[in-house]
Amino acid sequence: MFVEWSQDRETRRAGHTMTGVDPARLDDAQLMKELATIHRTRHDTLLYGSNDALRAHNDRMARLEGEYLRRHPRRLVAPGRTRQGARERD
Repeated sequence: MFVEWSQDRETRRAGHTMTGVDPARLDDAQLMKELATIHRTRHDTLLYGSNDALRAHNDRMARLEGEYLRRHPRRLVAPGRTRQGARERD
């Protein structure tokens, strides 16, 4: 089953339609909810979504993740999630 994020509005950008609220306008709780939703629906979109749906999903995910990284440039990085940490596990 293909599930997509809630579409609050559409805007035009770079010649294509973008759906959803601009991530910069979301408060932290809303941004985290949108990120959780898009990550949860990723697998179904990849397997069952149309090419257009997958492109829209990629764009929306990149915009949400980019906003998160902009807000949290010094986020906690688990040592095991780095290349060095992965090498040490082997």
